[in-house]
Amino acid sequence: MGVSVLKPKGTAKAPAAKVVALPAPARKPILKRLQQPLVETVIPPVLVVLAVLGIWQALSAPGAPLPSPMDIWQTSGDLIVHPFYVAGSQDIGLGWRVLTSLERVGVGFGLSALVGVIVGAVLGQSAWLMRGVDPLFQVLRTVPPLAWLPISLAAFMDSRPSAIFVIFITAIWPILINTAAGVRAIPQDYRNVAAVLRLNPLEFFTKIMVHAAAPYIFSGLRIGVGLAWLAIVAAEMLTGGVGIGFFIWDAWNSSMLTDIFVALLYIGATGFALDRLVAFIGRVVSRGTM
Repeated sequence: MGVSVLKPKGTAKAPAAKVVALPAPARKPILKRLQQPLVETVIPPVLVVLAVLGIWQALSAPGAPLPSPMDIWQTSGDLIVHPFYVAGSQDIGLGWRVLTSLERVGVGFGLSALVGVIVGAVLGQSAWLMRGVDPLFQVLRTVPPLAWLPISLAAFMDSRPSAIFVIFITAIWPILINTAAGVRAIPQDYRNVAAVLRLNPLEFFTKIMVHAAAPYIFSGLRIGVGLAWLAIVAAEMLTGGVGIGFFIWDAWNSSMLTDIFVALLYIGATGFALDRLVAFIGRVVSRGTM
């Protein structure tokens, strides 16, 4: 018995696939893209500052020992509006004074960062050596910045290197200790890879250690730059010159409290900018891990 196979009389062809171009994603206007970061990061602190100024103004009474925000603006507003005026060797704007202080901070903090990272990296390789020097570091780091000033003046016989030394000795400890802690926290697998690749100490430092310990290192650098800025303001009150610290001391001797409040605003804004700058560099070096 034969089996017959029925074949269709006609074979229908499948329709050819059509390529449909997807519309390009619509790009939001730049103002809308900036709207969310603006709302999240700028507006909240502005509202808080305005609220604090409003409460301060409301609580200020005539004849109070401290000036109100309106008194500060009316008396010392020119220091805010014109930060870079020059009317003499000692009569200059607060912008120039901040730059003078920043120059000293840059030298002192740069030296402390260089020495602190290198020495911390060396100490982090040896637990025995770190245990040996840790008591000395803990004693020295608790010495207040101004306590170093007489020693530095006696050693250098000049106010500029003395101020730089005070910055250096104040800022180095958090950098050194955090770097050593970061090096000790590097996983053993990374060290094994370096041994397999036969990396020399310099290559291990630049290719593995810096990136692996970057969150620790830059945490120490952020603390260090804040301490450096504090130290220079305190040191300039005693060493003189045209820095922002001496301006505060001179304003106090002249009973210009409104000028002191404006100088404090400059100091706080500069310290905030320094912290954000170091944090930004840390994010770049650590590739966004901090």
